[in-house]
Amino acid sequence: MIVLKLGGSVITDKERPETLDGEALERAADAIEAALADGVDDLVVVHGGGSFGHHNASEHGITTTEGTHEAGAALDVHGAMKTLNQFVLSRLLERDVDAVPVHPFSTAHRDDDGDLVLPTGQVDTLLEGGFVPVLHGDMISHAGAGATVVSGDELVAELARSLDAKRIGLCSTVPGVLDADDAVVDRITAYEDVADVLGASDATDVTGGMAAKVRALLELEAEASIFGLDDLESFLEGESPGTTIDR
Repeated sequence: MIVLKLGGSVITDKERPETLDGEALERAADAIEAALADGVDDLVVVHGGGSFGHHNASEHGITTTEGTHEAGAALDVHGAMKTLNQFVLSRLLERDVDAVPVHPFSTAHRDDDGDLVLPTGQVDTLLEGGFVPVLHGDMISHAGAGATVVSGDELVAELARSLDAKRIGLCSTVPGVLDADDAVVDRITAYEDVADVLGASDATDVTGGMAAKVRALLELEAEASIFGLDDLESFLEGESPGTTIDR
C-alpha cells in the first residue's frame, strides 16, 4: 500500500491562477503508469491545490481554520479543485490507469475540535476493485465554522493511518528537506534534528510549508519520503530518494 502525494506546486504554475504545468503532470503520470505496469498494487494518489485551490481560497479568505458559510465561496474552491482533479484523472486514464475521483467535500468533515474525520471505506473498497483512487485538497464541512479547507498533506496523513500504508511519498518542487547549505537532509527521525532549518512553524499550519509536512510525517508509523519530480519513478520502484522520514 502506497500513498503518493503530487504537490500542487509540482503540477501547476503557482504564479498564474488556475494554470496547469502540463509537462510536469505528464511526467508524473508516466511514472505512475510505469510503476503499475511493473506490479505496484494498492496505490492511492493525492494532489494538492496549487494555483487552482489556493488562489480561490485566498480570494475568499478561507483557510483550514477560517471557514465560510457562503455556498458560492465554497463552490468556487471546490469547483477549481474538481477541474484540477479532472486534469490529473485524464492524464492517468490516457495511460490506461484505472483512476477514479474521491472528492473530500462529499466524504470528510472537521469535528467540534477542528480535527479531520475522513472515512476511508470508499477508498479501501475501490482499491479492492482494482481502482486507483485520486483525492485532492478541497473544501470540507467544519462544525461551527461552515466549510474550511482540507490540505493534501492532511489527507495523506489520515489515509496512511487508516489504510495502514507501508510507504508514503511526497513529490515536491525541491529534492527533499534542505539544510542551511541547500543540501538534502538524508534522514529525519525527530523534528528537533531540523528545527533550526525549518523554523518554529506552528504545528497547526497544515496548508503548506516543509515544517508542517515533517511534523505530520513524523507522527506516522510508515516510512515517508520527500523528493522531487525527478525521483518519483525511483520512489515508486521501491527506493527511498530525497529525505527519508522515519521515527
